[in-house]
Amino acid sequence: MKRLTVPALLAILFAALLWGAMSGELNIYWQSVIMFMGVNIIMSSSLNIINGNMGEFSCGHAGFMAVGAYVSSVLSVALFAKSSTFGAPLLGPAFAVWLFPVVLLIGGLAAALVGLLVAIPSFKTRGDYLAIITIAASYIVKSTIENIGIIGGARGFMGMGRVMDAMENTIHLPWIMIWVFLGTVFSVWLIRRFIYSTFGKGVDAISQDEIAAEIMSVNTNRVKLVAFMVSCGLAGLAGGLFAHILGYVNPGSFTILKSTEVMVMVYMGGMGSLSGSVIAAVAMTLLMEALRPLQIIKWVVIPLLLVLLMQFRPEGIMGRRELVDIFPGLRKFYTFKG
Repeated sequence: MKRLTVPALLAILFAALLWGAMSGELNIYWQSVIMFMGVNIIMSSSLNIINGNMGEFSCGHAGFMAVGAYVSSVLSVALFAKSSTFGAPLLGPAFAVWLFPVVLLIGGLAAALVGLLVAIPSFKTRGDYLAIITIAASYIVKSTIENIGIIGGARGFMGMGRVMDAMENTIHLPWIMIWVFLGTVFSVWLIRRFIYSTFGKGVDAISQDEIAAEIMSVNTNRVKLVAFMVSCGLAGLAGGLFAHILGYVNPGSFTILKSTEVMVMVYMGGMGSLSGSVIAAVAMTLLMEALRPLQIIKWVVIPLLLVLLMQFRPEGIMGRRELVDIFPGLRKFYTFKG
């Protein structure tokens, strides 16, 4: 029964969020903050696979987020909503509730395929060289989107709000919050399963010593490839949720600044710590909202806080530890066999 504690707590949290959204106790602002927390958790924990567990240095995570955002947005509008770009919907609004997760997964798959294209030339590179490749990939994605007129180009793409309205008209529930919650839980569960699996041990082996890992029969190219695809695919899932939260997506949302924001969360939480990524994502989201009145000055304050963190706690909040390492008593409530 103790192993059911975490699912029970998640179910209670889910019910509380659902009740708060439907009763009005959670206003639109706080609903948005909570949903952006979920998106940031997916982004930071997925990047931590590459930068933390695998010990590489990726700086272009926003580019993969953009791929997922645009692919899922274009699909959802074309399938479920009437628009000036695509005309009448191919399937109709009634199908949105049931097929929306499929659209999100397709967006994640598209981002994973782009991650595959980045992973292949990364086999022989590490450190700064990989950072350059991922930054270049991010700029290629952003520039490509800006030059595709049918999806709005530099102006951006909209219409996702009508898809969410169609869902609520079909069944009156706060659907976008539901999908963000489920997407966040699924992503954290998948990452934990991946990292603690036998295959995931190869990821950690590459982090320690790639040459030694090859000698110990770890197929480093295959491990890198899968890790990149999982990380980028989840970033694409986060991008799809992000676009539907806003109801509008613009290439300017996926600049190097967005990638930097995600990297700050990873290093703040601790390299290789899934718990740290979740904690840092929540803290960073709240911090950014608290500093919103400062406008552009917040991007002076936040890097300064990071510099101070690196000075006084360079390993981050959690280091490479998880919550169960700090509080061993939690193991009886949540056990995992890789």
